[in-house]
Amino acid sequence: MTALIEIRNLVKSFPVHGGILRRTTGHVRAVDDVSLTIEKGETLGLVGESGCGKTTLGRVLVQLLAPTSGHIFFEGQDMAGLSHKALKPFRSQVQIIFQDPYSALDPRTPVGNSIAEGLIVHGVKDPDERHERVSEMLRLVGMTPAHAQRYPHEFSGGQRQRIGIARALVMRPKFIVCDEPVSALDVSVQAQVLNLLRGLQRDLGLTMLFISHNLAVVEHISDRVAVMYLGRVVEVTDRDTLYRDPQHPYTQALLSAVPIPGADRRRRRLVLEGDVPSPLDPPSGCSFHPRCPIAAEVCARETPTLRATQTGDHHLASCHLRTGDHRHLDRKMPA
Repeated sequence: MTALIEIRNLVKSFPVHGGILRRTTGHVRAVDDVSLTIEKGETLGLVGESGCGKTTLGRVLVQLLAPTSGHIFFEGQDMAGLSHKALKPFRSQVQIIFQDPYSALDPRTPVGNSIAEGLIVHGVKDPDERHERVSEMLRLVGMTPAHAQRYPHEFSGGQRQRIGIARALVMRPKFIVCDEPVSALDVSVQAQVLNLLRGLQRDLGLTMLFISHNLAVVEHISDRVAVMYLGRVVEVTDRDTLYRDPQHPYTQALLSAVPIPGADRRRRRLVLEGDVPSPLDPPSGCSFHPRCPIAAEVCARETPTLRATQTGDHHLASCHLRTGDHRHLDRKMPA
């Protein structure tokens, strides 16, 4: 497969101001040295606890936020650092579906106008062509062209998210970031929207980054899965391998919390001790080591990188003890 998106050493930090003069007192590294590839036609799931940097990474990829450093290659061209004018063709090829479908739509504007806004920005001047494109998108997401004249408050949550999907697709993009698109919906509606996204990806050849904290949802829709913790990617592999044989201790703890259907089936629950460290003052070495049940002395000293695990070259983890490094060391932190 060929990579559509390649991320190299991506960093996004936000300054923190304090004092009477509002001087910069520190930086929050919301995305911390992330490197990933997203292949053409695949769905990469991105999971992790709230505040780990998932949404920030998605917004940087579509250039709603400018990266602090690093590179974002789209079809081989580096998008990081380009001017607003130079980014315009790229924006038509990369779209985002937001988490809250109601706040993402202008309540004073008919939804057809909201869907057509991108067409106007990118130079589609013929009103008949815009009308036809909007009608086509509404049909594609299971609605009718007559819905274009209605306002957002006239629709249910699931219908509003379908409108958000139509707005993202109207430019016929190659890549879509789905930022927790079903977390605000009822469970029955979630299944409908997920199946719609899978069908659209298959029919239109879309590439997607699917952001969620719900591991069951990610398992349903993803081809590969990346796990984030405190701004860093700690594990990446294909969906089946991750759910069958997770290697990073953080991933193991996340998966242990996912319920299994059937009254007679249980997982051994791995409860992590302590709280997630502050991104303003992250721990030295591996950021997960204060909560890790198998941490060794090296984990507090050295920051691990994504490396192939002992299970195979396509299963990457950011863990000294899961990638063949320092296996001779004591696995317990000193008292």
